[in-house]
Amino acid sequence: MKIALLAHLHHRIAEPFLGGTEMHTALVADELVARGHDVTLFAKAGSRTRATLVPIVPSDFAFGQTIGPDGHDISDQTVSHAVLGAIATIKAGGFDVVFNNSLGPLPYTELVDHPMVTVLHTPPTLAKVLAVVQEPGWRSGRRHAYLSVSELNTDAWRAVLPSVQCVPNGIHLDQWVDPGQAEPDLAVWSARITPEKGLPLAIEAARKAGMRLEFSGPVGNQEHYRSEVVPLLGEDVVHRGHLRHDELAGLLGRGSVFVSSSLWAEPFGLALVEAMACGTPVAAFPMGAAAEVVNGEGGRVARDCTAPALADAMLAARHLDRESVRASVRRYDASVMIDRYEELLHRLIG
Repeated sequence: MKIALLAHLHHRIAEPFLGGTEMHTALVADELVARGHDVTLFAKAGSRTRATLVPIVPSDFAFGQTIGPDGHDISDQTVSHAVLGAIATIKAGGFDVVFNNSLGPLPYTELVDHPMVTVLHTPPTLAKVLAVVQEPGWRSGRRHAYLSVSELNTDAWRAVLPSVQCVPNGIHLDQWVDPGQAEPDLAVWSARITPEKGLPLAIEAARKAGMRLEFSGPVGNQEHYRSEVVPLLGEDVVHRGHLRHDELAGLLGRGSVFVSSSLWAEPFGLALVEAMACGTPVAAFPMGAAAEVVNGEGGRVARDCTAPALADAMLAARHLDRESVRASVRRYDASVMIDRYEELLHRLIG
């Protein structure tokens, strides 16, 4: 198949990944190429996958920081122009099918006659997409299919797109290996460092549980990091930086428990699966798809979103059998996810 893969334009599709959607896009590109497909990635310059890259915005493009001649931000116009250019290339380029991993509305209206799979990575909060699909008289393309990454998020999207199917996210489980060196007093944490990820609460919970905390991730909000996180650092709380996957696996595998302190409804939670694939049980706030992913076998979900409740979940989770924790995520193997994608892509072309 000749496949056009549309990425979102917030970040490059390259390690170290800034989020789960970037990792997912790279994995899909690499796996489809490995299976013999001709894949073209339309993404930010500087993206690095096995697919052929067509850069449609420069690597230094940033939302809210693209100023036009009149002094006003023109980020939205820049993105629209870039995506329309990519769509024109797709229409003229003999592509069999589009894999839409973008976050904007244009593929829904400009590729109506082209086979397309859209994966919905966010909750149904994309205002511009909702404005299109809820417009009176709007009809999906006859050969369009919509997927989401967890049962929770699929159910949420079905309120506006009834045909959405669930294909859970996946990772290369063999890349996340328990090194057999778990430290009994060590908790670990990994995510972008922004207010909604709740890192200060994770730090408080670790201290209540009498555990050290090491965490990894890019600083997504400098003010939050300086004012809310840095004052809490110490010998027992250490930031290990923004790690590549091979480095991150080493950190996660050293922990006796992984802490998920997200304060928003995460549609999936790839970091939870990565930790469990290393054998590290999870203690998570009861937000988003955490309970679905952890599933009672890979960790414990706190009774509420407070530091004492999270500390209790950490103390309960850290004694779980690590082999059983690893076994609980076999359903999230990347090959299962790509099999489902490939089958659907063939069917849409068929």
